Amino acid sequence: METESLNRKNSSRKSSIVNGNGDATTKLTQEDDNNSAGGAGGEDGGEVTLKAKMSLLNGCTVIVGSIIGSGIFVSPTGVLRYTGSVNLALIVWVISGLFSMVGAYCYAELGTMITKSGADYAYIMETFGPFMAFIRLWIECMIVRPCSQAIVALTFSTYVLKPFFPECMPPDDASRLLAVCCILVLTLINCWDVKWATAVQDIFTYAKLLALFIIIATGMYQLYMGNVQYFTFENTDTRVTSLALSFYSGLFAYNGWNYLNFIIEELKDPVKNLPRAIAISCTLVTVVYVMANVSFYTILSPDEVMGSSAVAVTYAERAFGMFAWTIPVFVALSTFGAVNGILLTSSRLFYAGANEGQMPEILTMIQIQRFTPTPAVLAMALLSLLYLTVSDIFALINYVGFATWLSIGVAVLCLPWLRWAQPNLPRPIRVPMVFPIVYLLATVFVTVVPMYASPVETGYGILMILSSIPVYLVFIAWKNKPMWFQKSMGGLTQALQKLMMVVRPKASSK
Repeated sequence: METESLNRKNSSRKSSIVNGNGDATTKLTQEDDNNSAGGAGGEDGGEVTLKAKMSLLNGCTVIVGSIIGSGIFVSPTGVLRYTGSVNLALIVWVISGLFSMVGAYCYAELGTMITKSGADYAYIMETFGPFMAFIRLWIECMIVRPCSQAIVALTFSTYVLKPFFPECMPPDDASRLLAVCCILVLTLINCWDVKWATAVQDIFTYAKLLALFIIIATGMYQLYMGNVQYFTFENTDTRVTSLALSFYSGLFAYNGWNYLNFIIEELKDPVKNLPRAIAISCTLVTVVYVMANVSFYTILSPDEVMGSSAVAVTYAERAFGMFAWTIPVFVALSTFGAVNGILLTSSRLFYAGANEGQMPEILTMIQIQRFTPTPAVLAMALLSLLYLTVSDIFALINYVGFATWLSIGVAVLCLPWLRWAQPNLPRPIRVPMVFPIVYLLATVFVTVVPMYASPVETGYGILMILSSIPVYLVFIAWKNKPMWFQKSMGGLTQALQKLMMVVRPKASSK
């Protein structure tokens, strides 16, 4: 195949795209180019790879920014609905935080032992093979992540528009268009530079924490004034199925604790910084969540919380009076950062899956000037935009919720399995075996029990999982595809390479 040269202006870079399957070998001879993605590429001889640019602070803000989205502002209603009492609801919030921290520490051992982007996908691939890994990849990439991003983007747009429509909900079309703008702006940022993306994450993480600290400060004042009348165990629902469903809402608000593992290749000194980021972030989020809930119940009665779709806004109307409009703005900032966190980490999951041959090859490629996984970022954004055309995507998330926790449980199962099957693997971090055992028992509780309480939702979740099987058999397991199909895919890959100026990265030496 004739070599296609891609020249970069104002530098001596040259990249070659070769062979009809879209494979590319990149040789970069360059002068010191400190302006390209923070000087990326110098120490590795200039190869196009994902660079370790993220500090401990960046890692903390990725986790905090990904966890604190719209959940804390709406989930209190769901937790209280199934617990029945305020005190039990607070206990569920604490246990959900501890549950997430235990899972995160299990992921810390796996992440420093299997140092590849993709997190639980990579761990399941190494432990249980390609079929189980593809099921995890399918659930996460095609349903959970893009749905979640679309929902959070819609939440962002709704709260941005809320001050302009104080007496009613904003128009649906306006909300969707603003959600599209949100996703497109963050797609540009993530395609341009990892440093830009992490800077957005840092700024909006501070903004959302400021909003929560304002709520907590006013709540602590109310607590000091003796407003504790709602903190009781009255009307507690003692059914096991209800308790399990309450954890669904609580854990939804904590979802995102594993996102840093998806970009571990881009974290500086992960052996030291990954567990530190987990400890700092999960502790901070748990304290903030519990204190925020305590603040809500100093003013709002259980009935008021149950009747509210956005507890923080209802609280602001009671606590801040004429300044109540500020909380919808802070919620919008919070969700904007959450959209960025999902996009930043999810694109790396596409990238990891493509590197294993389970996603189109174009998704493995890196932009030669910006050193970002541009095709994977664009794929995630396009899927999210597709879900914005669906009217009831919240139902999809409910259907697949149990599958998400089930698949994370399978990833945690990798830890004791590998301890037994491959005891000599290097383990820079080694967690006590009680951690994965406790996590797995809790996973069984929050996945199996709701199958009896809500069989319809879990049934749809099972169908979504099973839909991955024919896709795997046709596109992955079937190796002898017709030549015309292979040539067509190779031609398409090359065309997209030239359009986006992307090439395959240097194989990781880790």
